Amino acid sequence: MSTMSTYLESLRGQSIAVIGMGVSNTPLIRTLLRAGLKVTVCDKSSRERAGEVASELESLGAKLRLGPGYLEKIHKADVIFRTPGLSPNTPELLKAVEGGSVLTSEMELFFRLCPCRIIGVTGSDGKTTTTTLISEFLKEAGLNVYLGGNIGRPLLPDVDGMTSDDIAVVELSSFQLMSMDRSPNVAVFTNLSPNHLDYHHTMEEYTEAKLNIFCHQSPQDRAIFNYDNDITRSLAKAAVGRTMLFSRKQRLEEGVYVRDGAIWLTNDMGSREVLPMADIHIPGVHNIENYMAAIAAVDGIVPDKCVRAVAQRFTGVEHRIELVRELDGVTYYNDSIGTSPTRTMACLDSFQQKLILIAGGYDKGVPFTQLGVEIVRHVKVLILTGDTASAIRKAVEEAEGFAESGLTLIEAEDLSAAVTTARDAAQEGDVVVLSPACAAFDRFKNFMERGKLFKQLVNDL
Repeated sequence: MSTMSTYLESLRGQSIAVIGMGVSNTPLIRTLLRAGLKVTVCDKSSRERAGEVASELESLGAKLRLGPGYLEKIHKADVIFRTPGLSPNTPELLKAVEGGSVLTSEMELFFRLCPCRIIGVTGSDGKTTTTTLISEFLKEAGLNVYLGGNIGRPLLPDVDGMTSDDIAVVELSSFQLMSMDRSPNVAVFTNLSPNHLDYHHTMEEYTEAKLNIFCHQSPQDRAIFNYDNDITRSLAKAAVGRTMLFSRKQRLEEGVYVRDGAIWLTNDMGSREVLPMADIHIPGVHNIENYMAAIAAVDGIVPDKCVRAVAQRFTGVEHRIELVRELDGVTYYNDSIGTSPTRTMACLDSFQQKLILIAGGYDKGVPFTQLGVEIVRHVKVLILTGDTASAIRKAVEEAEGFAESGLTLIEAEDLSAAVTTARDAAQEGDVVVLSPACAAFDRFKNFMERGKLFKQLVNDL
């Protein structure tokens, strides 16, 4: 551990390249430039698209390398900060490392400099809700909490203000974890299923990246795994620190589980009821799992009464089965966070009736076979849009029971047309849900932008 000022001084005289001007790297670039360091900012965006951010960084002294050839001279840098969206296995980065460049990232530097305990959360689904719940539990207990990471807020700018009594709660994506050589003090692994195969190419590489959340722990650290997920249950055996399991489906001799309509916890101190499930106000069995993971993370840190107090007021995170409005007896929900088939299947399971579903988006190389089966079971009208529309349609039409289901399939040109089509198809008592089962990058910057547009379109009806 060292201070930020010590680290910045160690970089003096070296050439530094920062790849990407996104949310996590822009504050880092400002910090480096204000310390008087030599920084080249590399980004695939054009100067026009980079806009005001590029002009600001240039005014602070940054050299810009933008556009298609942004990585051409990356090997000449002594230190390279990678954007999470660029794999460390990119040929240009591999060449740079072979030539002696140090490859790191904003998150890796945060872990190196952070003076307080870190609770990290990863998984294919449920990361943001679980991370948020942990943060809310800790704040309810009176602790000073820093919440950030993949949830949308970099924590590196806060590191100099942190003390050893604080707690950092960090959501970690596979992109961030891929090159990490440190693990959090408490590691939460919500679940694992095929995802981001456009980036990782194989399920093995995706899984290997996720392992970094716990494989660098010490024996005194804690790792939390989903017992109901076959992959995470098997990975628990490889944990270096103390392990804790959680299960919605089975009572555990030790861990967090469901019993008699409540979430219970059993450890070496005995068994106790922590939270009645009636206190949970966000829909879906997957959110019960998110609560269990969060409860396991704060065991021994937060009193149970604080967990109950948070549950009684917590109504969820934006874009996660978020109620938008009711119009003419039809209820509209925004689940734009449904960026994978498993997320959308969890959303479908959260409702008792058949839905009008809007789906489709960017193709991450993930199969839709099981999603097709679940859509036939849970959906009355399917409205498809985006790059994956035809692939999802094929999976639905090939699913068992489709011919007898009466399911209506409609393709829409864009999200606006999809919302109009949903309104026209809906009758009083129906539920319309945007849960795309895909990332948003075919039409939008991210799932947040997609969700905000959906809400705007629905509120404009």
